[in-house]
Amino acid sequence: MRKGFSLITAIVFMVLIASIAALSLSFSTFSTKQTTDLFLREQAELLLLSGTEFALLAISGHDIAATNNCINTINAQYPQTNANAIFDINITINYMGSGLPAAGCNILSNTVDTNDSNVTVIIDTVVSTNTDHNISTEPIRLHRRTIQKP
Repeated sequence: MRKGFSLITAIVFMVLIASIAALSLSFSTFSTKQTTDLFLREQAELLLLSGTEFALLAISGHDIAATNNCINTINAQYPQTNANAIFDINITINYMGSGLPAAGCNILSNTVDTNDSNVTVIIDTVVSTNTDHNISTEPIRLHRRTIQKP
């Protein structure tokens, strides 16, 4: 009777240890996945801010009066602009102000009365993971809208 009981106890103990080992392995792989996804999301948030700043720089370096048109969209990829890109960055720029050229600008309002508010822009920046790569278990898509005076 004692030998049979010891055998059953040993089997239960081995099953219990195997279950705990499988559970810890599952948690460690989950933690790795979560860390990777968190890193990619933080990187996308930084690209979102950088894209908005880049759009402001492009607008301030572009003379609307001389070229008679506006910068309406900016498309970029990170870290490279080819098949190895991880993120797609799409920036749409809408203008508000008086005296803007009607032909080449995304104009939301041309009834701005004050000179201080003339040529105000609304910048929509969208950063998303490239669908060609399975870099993340869940797709990342972040949107930021800002109103700026370049």
